[in-house]
Amino acid sequence: MATLHNNVVPASGAYLPPTVYGGRGIISAGALGARTNVIQYITINTPGNATDFGDLTEQKHSPAACSDGARGVVGGGNISSGTSNVIEYVTIATTGNSTDFGDLLYTTNELGAVSDGVTGVFAGGTGSGAEVIQYITIGTTSNSLDFGNLTVARSGLSGCSNTTRGIFAGNYTASTVMDYITINTPGNATDFGDLSGVRSNLAATADDTRGVFAGGRDDSWTYYANIDYVTISTAGTTSDFGDLLGGNHTFSACADGTTGVFNAGYNGSRINTIQSITLQSLGNATDFGDLLAAINHTAACSGD
Repeated sequence: MATLHNNVVPASGAYLPPTVYGGRGIISAGALGARTNVIQYITINTPGNATDFGDLTEQKHSPAACSDGARGVVGGGNISSGTSNVIEYVTIATTGNSTDFGDLLYTTNELGAVSDGVTGVFAGGTGSGAEVIQYITIGTTSNSLDFGNLTVARSGLSGCSNTTRGIFAGNYTASTVMDYITINTPGNATDFGDLSGVRSNLAATADDTRGVFAGGRDDSWTYYANIDYVTISTAGTTSDFGDLLGGNHTFSACADGTTGVFNAGYNGSRINTIQSITLQSLGNATDFGDLLAAINHTAACSGD
């Protein structure tokens, strides 16, 4: 049966809720030594190497991405002239170049993003909007709108979500802060709990009940292999899930609701490895395949 998105009611009258997952993982942007506009994709339930999808409108690294299951949106990033406020999108089922969506409230990079399947939310980042949360309706091209504020202004954060709640974690400064929002209700974030340690530039993904945070670095540039998890509906400190194949940071993650994949990154040098976990089964990550090149500072989302 086809997956329907954005609260679509099919002709049968059955209701299907929005989704933040999908079988295709989209990995965008990144640093290859130089910034890149390359978009690539994987089939999340089929280990293998990535395939070229198309190009972004800008060459950039360190944007954030989210999805409504059909449309993947990329916002912000570091470009040759500084930072970007551009939001752009692709139709996930159709390979091709991205299209302009609108603008963020600020030029920024190193931000986080979440979605409930209808609303996309971008939070934090570098510059004057480091505490700002902003949102879009993914199915409708437009500029972002103010949502509220994080509990702590920060960059180097990552986000994951289910169809109700989004969680943001990570910070360049010495902090283990995690906070959360109800995605369809604009307002300030609320404290969720703490990461297992001080980490920035980690990767995050989720299924309906469990949020997973992996890797990152601390202020002494130690790269971590830790994978931690939380129950999204229950505020608290993270618990141990397992380990990545090695220490890693400045990478991205996406999921199909069952499998989570972590894409490339940096551990002293850029890597091209894709690795995967089963979100409801504690354990270490396993090798999935390779991206098109060794790269870090990517953004990822999923859909069909």
